[in-house]
Amino acid sequence: MRIAAGSDHAGFTLKQDLITWLNGLGHEVVDLGTPVKERCDYPDYAVAVSQAVVNGDADWGLLICGTGIGMSMSANKVNGIRAAVVSDAFSARATRLHNDANILCIGERVVGAGLAQEIVSAWLDADYEGGRHQNRIDKMMDIEN
Repeated sequence: MRIAAGSDHAGFTLKQDLITWLNGLGHEVVDLGTPVKERCDYPDYAVAVSQAVVNGDADWGLLICGTGIGMSMSANKVNGIRAAVVSDAFSARATRLHNDANILCIGERVVGAGLAQEIVSAWLDADYEGGRHQNRIDKMMDIEN
C-alpha cells in the first residue's frame, strides 16, 4: 500500500515514528513534509498529501499536527478528500467502514505513539462497506459540487 504522509512541526515526531513503523510492515510511505521540526503551516502539508491521494499518487493519506483538527479541516477543502481526525481505534475503523475516509488525521499532542499505531492499523485494516452507506457518501460528495 502506498501512503502519503505529512505533518507540521507539532506532528513531526509522531509522523517520523509512524513512517518507520509502516515501512517495517511493508507499506511504501511517501513523506511529503515537513522535513524538519521547525515551525511551519499545516495547510501546506495537508494540501500536498490531499493532492497525492486525489491524483492517485497514493492510495491513502496520513496527516499529523498537534490535534489533527487543522489538518482535517484543511484536507477536506480539497475536492475528493474525506479526511477524518480520530483519537481511538474504533472511530478509525468506523470512518473507513462507513465514511470511506481516504485520509486519516491524528494529533501528536492527543495520542501517543502506541495508540497511534493502533489507530492506523484499525484504519488500514478496514474496508469500506458500501451498500447502505453509499447514498450518504454520494450526498456528502455532492456538497463539493
